[in-house]
Amino acid sequence: MKTRIPVILLSVVLPLLTACATTPSGYPEPDDPRYAPVMTPTPVTPVQQTGLIYTRNSAVDLYQRRAHRVGDVLTISLNEATTARKSSGTTVTKENATALGNNNVLGTGFLNSGLDLNGDITSSVNFQGSGAADQSNQLVGSITVTVSNVLPNGLLEVRGEKWMQLNQGKEFIRISGLVRKEDIAPDNSILSTRVADVRIAYSGTGTLAESGEAGWITKFFASDLWPF
Repeated sequence: MKTRIPVILLSVVLPLLTACATTPSGYPEPDDPRYAPVMTPTPVTPVQQTGLIYTRNSAVDLYQRRAHRVGDVLTISLNEATTARKSSGTTVTKENATALGNNNVLGTGFLNSGLDLNGDITSSVNFQGSGAADQSNQLVGSITVTVSNVLPNGLLEVRGEKWMQLNQGKEFIRISGLVRKEDIAPDNSILSTRVADVRIAYSGTGTLAESGEAGWITKFFASDLWPF
């Protein structure tokens, strides 16, 4: 019996230590390849034609200052606000009543023992349940991204991330989506509400982010593994 106790303790402690050691690896890190900027290859410099104000081989378009090629940068103005509210209520009531009498057969009691068979059977079921959820989010800011691809229909695939080092950790913004050239403003910016199939992630790492996360014991009791 004495030898079993250390084995049981060891089997419980080792998974906990492993979970604590592997938790930080799940945090996001900078320079994610999915949000890395796309760099265009440096073209071979052609022979410059003299005597012209504007040449076709110029890297800067004389009339087009908006992003339109792979590798161009674009500023996205974040102005997201969502509000969700839901409530539900359920009420179930069921009642049943049955009366049993002293039945007679041809005027004679069914039982001649003198026992009274009169009786009542009643049952009642009552269930009430209610739930409510209220959530609101707002994100305001700006982030500059790069054009990663130009689709055949002219849409621009954009992506990018911004990391900020704070005293108690890091915060980051990641975004990707599709942009129409017509929606880009003259100052080479676009509202996030005009980006199609947009994916926006705003979170952080460090002490401040960990303070709002439940511990592993709380997660266990709140998970489906807890049988009660």
